[in-house]
Amino acid sequence: MGERRPSLVVFDLDYTLWPFWVDTHVDPPFQKGSNGNVWDRNGQAVKLYSEVPAVLERLHQEGIPMAAASRTGEVQGANQLLDLFSLDRFLRYKEIYPGSKVTHFQRLSQKSRVPLSQMLFFDDEDRNIRDVSKLGVTCIRVRNGMNLSLLKTGLEAFARS
Repeated sequence: MGERRPSLVVFDLDYTLWPFWVDTHVDPPFQKGSNGNVWDRNGQAVKLYSEVPAVLERLHQEGIPMAAASRTGEVQGANQLLDLFSLDRFLRYKEIYPGSKVTHFQRLSQKSRVPLSQMLFFDDEDRNIRDVSKLGVTCIRVRNGMNLSLLKTGLEAFARS
């Protein structure tokens, strides 16, 4: 493909990769059963949106680096879930802490040496989309979890930008 591709694809976590807020809807620490299922402290099943592994695998196969940017206060729990779901292997950079997503992206750009204009970002919150798009990042609003169709939409939007 000769179309323009992002140098870094960044994902929010809560309601983007998984259907909950890690700091309020589930109760860390988490554990993984022998069947591969992940549970919180109370035995509540914790799952990703179903197409998330396929989305990350597709970007990985295309050689596009990925990162996570999350404003959660439950930093340890979020990192533990990324590990238990085996998503860490896809994420070259992680900015997971409370505060403005603007800071997350400035740090991602510094660490990765990727200009903000070369990034594609998926997030479920309007305020994050507004703040980060002002930096020159191509932003895509996630309404019902990350999936392959939304990835295609995002890559097409980036190619046109």
